[in-house]
Amino acid sequence: MGPSEVFLVIVLAILAITIVNKAVYIVMQHQRGVIATFGKYTRTADPGLVFIFPFVQSLLRVDMRETVLDVMPQDVITKDNVAVVVDAVVYYEITDPFRRVYNVVDFRLAAVKLAQTNLRDIVGNMQLDEVLVSRETVNAQLRQVLDNATDKWGVRVTRVELQAIEPPRDIVEAMSRQMKAEREKRAVILDAEGVRQAAILQAEGEKQAKILRAQGEAEAIRQIADADKFKEYTVAEGEALAIDKVFSAIHEGRPTHDLLAVKYLEALAKIADGQATKIFLPLEATGMLAGIAAIGEAFEEGHSSARTDSESPAD
Repeated sequence: MGPSEVFLVIVLAILAITIVNKAVYIVMQHQRGVIATFGKYTRTADPGLVFIFPFVQSLLRVDMRETVLDVMPQDVITKDNVAVVVDAVVYYEITDPFRRVYNVVDFRLAAVKLAQTNLRDIVGNMQLDEVLVSRETVNAQLRQVLDNATDKWGVRVTRVELQAIEPPRDIVEAMSRQMKAEREKRAVILDAEGVRQAAILQAEGEKQAKILRAQGEAEAIRQIADADKFKEYTVAEGEALAIDKVFSAIHEGRPTHDLLAVKYLEALAKIADGQATKIFLPLEATGMLAGIAAIGEAFEEGHSSARTDSESPAD
């Protein structure tokens, strides 16, 4: 084989390798292949081994995985004229490889500029306090705006996160002093509330103790009154029973008027007890006194008769 033949073989081998390299592609699982014929879109190839016509068709691999886009920090003026530095990141994924390739030239640059512009608009319509405490609101609004704007590029924005919001140093110091004062205020309020609750509980305890003590005293008084009442009732019942027995005994013994008069006099003597005492007798006692007088007269007559009898034999 001459030199010319060897050169021809080498040229043919190089041409064959080039043709195979231009005709056979491998599309990975996370990719899709956009195929164009003479620059015109033909089809989208799924993952696997893909064959195309070399020098006639071309294949562009598109990554379908979720991707993060870093939005550079920028100065934003809030509604209350406070300059803050805002840093954000955007997460997106491609939904349509055709629109991703043919509808935008540099998607990352376009997405960054779009995110910065809308971030300034959203934060510029909010107070500083709202921005600091409402990150989720800012994230949701920015994601919605970016998702609507990037839909024509075949991209879906999955989420947006604000990494940092940095107010000026003097604002930070003022906020720090305000937070410290607020914490001290809450501490004072909590201490005062604790003292108030303790005083309320103490007063309530004293009130309950007084109530229980008063109830105990009332119960003791009631029991003493019941005991005195029972005692008086028992004594009265005993006296009534004794009087009834005496009365029955007197009637059963059938005493004479003379005996009753003597007992009456003995009772008066016990009442007087040898002292100068005025005794008021009821009207019914006049009959009894008359009986006593009759007994006295009979006694005197008997005594006179006995004396006369004793003197007669001497004469």
